[in-house]
Amino acid sequence: GGIALHDFSGRLGEQRVHFHAMRLQDSLFLWVGAAPALASLAVAMCSPRDSIPVAASLLGDPSDTASASLARRLGRCGGGARGAGSSWAHSIFCLALTTLFCVLASKTKKQIFVSYNLQNTDSSFTLLIENRIKEEMLAFPEKF
Repeated sequence: GGIALHDFSGRLGEQRVHFHAMRLQDSLFLWVGAAPALASLAVAMCSPRDSIPVAASLLGDPSDTASASLARRLGRCGGGARGAGSSWAHSIFCLALTTLFCVLASKTKKQIFVSYNLQNTDSSFTLLIENRIKEEMLAFPEKF
């Protein structure tokens, strides 16, 4: 119950990246960035009609899908993990999906708000971002 705040960081490639997670009763807010800014914000939530989360950009350039993509992956709905051959894994919102991360993220089943504030949206870099989040989720599941 209540609100849980969790801050962590890591050196990913040549860049220091900071993360701020705020777990609320039925949702999770995740901020990712190198400097204090809120340039983008997206939300993803489960749909009663589909196992694919619905995602929308709330703030920032709507053509920048990094926040929506990460929110969608973290907001994974029901069912098990999908393999790389599924249409969801190949959607425009997916950058670098891993089966293990998908399994872990499916446990949240929450409305997810994501603010991705980094210039680098390369798929190999976003995979590093996901892996760092995954490490924290495994180490501190009560914070997510």
